[in-house]
Amino acid sequence: MGPHVRVDHDISLLVPEIWCRMSVQERSPDFLIRNGYLEACADFEHDGRLVLASRLGYRITRRFVNTYFSRVFNHPHVVFTDEMLRPELQDLATFVEGVDNIIATQQRVARAYFDDGSIAWACPPLKALLHIMRDGHFQSMGLDDPEVRRLFTREYLLASDWYTQRLAAKQRIDANVWQHHVEALEAFLLRPGYAHEAERLNVRGTLARAREALTEVQSPEYLARLHGSLGADPLHRSSAAASHPRELVDAK
Repeated sequence: MGPHVRVDHDISLLVPEIWCRMSVQERSPDFLIRNGYLEACADFEHDGRLVLASRLGYRITRRFVNTYFSRVFNHPHVVFTDEMLRPELQDLATFVEGVDNIIATQQRVARAYFDDGSIAWACPPLKALLHIMRDGHFQSMGLDDPEVRRLFTREYLLASDWYTQRLAAKQRIDANVWQHHVEALEAFLLRPGYAHEAERLNVRGTLARAREALTEVQSPEYLARLHGSLGADPLHRSSAAASHPRELVDAK
């Protein structure tokens, strides 16, 4: 690089110090962006080509330093110079090379999801992001397109087919577990010579409760109650653990 910036300490250690001195509102990304404390890195032309610096996201501004780092330092502008806040001012060619390396790494990582087919199971925002990382766009839309940004909202995700499949998978897994419990208890009752033990442990009562639970988790109402939870991976192969009937009875 050209002019170097000497850093005698790991400045990442300052992040929690600054963060704990900020209010909840001040830590809000919308607040920081709206008030000029964060700025978006923008693409730019260099040597006749477009450098995708926007992939770096947002970075702190001089206003952020003066406002929040002053809660730790008497003279924050001395600690964090413009060259530190905007590394392209140190050496533009090196900065461009660094961005290019990031883009190349993103492309390589994203391609792996397409090569092994796991892209099909990615949630909507991640799927769009992987397309953008690999191809530079998603259905001809860039990362800043409002339709792409909308994919990252909670409302969109909960209404997506991807999420519906996760809830259905969770219901199937829970139903499989209770079905296994029912079958295990039924098998216990059929074992010769265990009638007294079954009566002592009230296995029939436990079986009745297990059947009720099975009916409950198979109902549409149970599926509705799952809404808002993480659900489960549809690729998960549910195989209920072979719990001993006595364990089921003792756990009642």
